[in-house]
Amino acid sequence: MIILRPMRNDEYSGYLSYFIPDYAAEISRNFDMSEAQAFARARQEISDDLPDGPNTDGEVLLTITDSALGSDVVIGYFWYRPDKTAHSAFISDFHILPAYQGNGYGKGALAALEATLSQAGFEQIRLRVAADNARAHHLYDVVGFRTTGINMSKRIGRPRS
Repeated sequence: MIILRPMRNDEYSGYLSYFIPDYAAEISRNFDMSEAQAFARARQEISDDLPDGPNTDGEVLLTITDSALGSDVVIGYFWYRPDKTAHSAFISDFHILPAYQGNGYGKGALAALEATLSQAGFEQIRLRVAADNARAHHLYDVVGFRTTGINMSKRIGRPRS
């Protein structure tokens, strides 16, 4: 059974070791930046968005575990921002670690998050997914998300790097 629990301070560095390279790769692919520029941007954004790590006000970081594996075996992460006024939550990051992908953990974790948020009075979950992340697009389609818009970008004012 999937368990979502608050991320502990001692787990935050593990989260960053996954998140920063993954997000930097996405930035580099989708925004035409060099790897160095993308890593710098990813590090700056995480520092700005989570200045107090898992204890940042207004942000929720969860560790995903499976009770069959034990509560200390991390299989993935959620990071979301609740908006109690709008009764919605925006998923900033969701990741199942590679060793656990393809085993239904993504669907299970999303169902667990949905149940948790629904019980707390939330009515909507929103997210953004990178255009080139076909695996995530498929998962979100399967569990009932629908496309509500498309982000677009164009680099201007300087030569491409």
